[in-house]
Amino acid sequence: MEREILKLLTIVAYQQEHQPYFEKFNRQWIEELFTMEPVDEFVLTDPETAILKTGGAIMMAIYNGSVAGTVALRKIDGTVYEFTKMAVDKNFRRKGIAEALSYACFKKATDMGGTAIILYSNTRNLAAIKLYEKLGFKHLAVEPGVYKRANVKMMIEL
Repeated sequence: MEREILKLLTIVAYQQEHQPYFEKFNRQWIEELFTMEPVDEFVLTDPETAILKTGGAIMMAIYNGSVAGTVALRKIDGTVYEFTKMAVDKNFRRKGIAEALSYACFKKATDMGGTAIILYSNTRNLAAIKLYEKLGFKHLAVEPGVYKRANVKMMIEL
């Protein structure tokens, strides 16, 4: 069945017309579990400046013709990217979209010269952490001041 689902899924590069979806999907989970931070508002309302113009990338998942999910890679330095703003619309969850977006990001980061991806999360988002562990991310100590809500930091070498 998973193969059938993935036949309906396409991962594409972000275009400006995707911004409302990028914002909506991420706002849903952030506001549901946490409080929006100023950095969230900046990234969600102006992803071109926050992510793309600094050397990052944003991927969009299109499921059977509908925009279903998104994830961004924020460039940290020459070879390290931050995996950020992963979100799948509530109507499309449990279809393997987050996993497919993750693998697309691994390839994109590698194509851009990346050797590692880091991410920040929170133990309140247990399903996401389980997915990251399944994908091969390893836990690291969280440095203070990155995100108020972050109590988990993980990394994967590409």
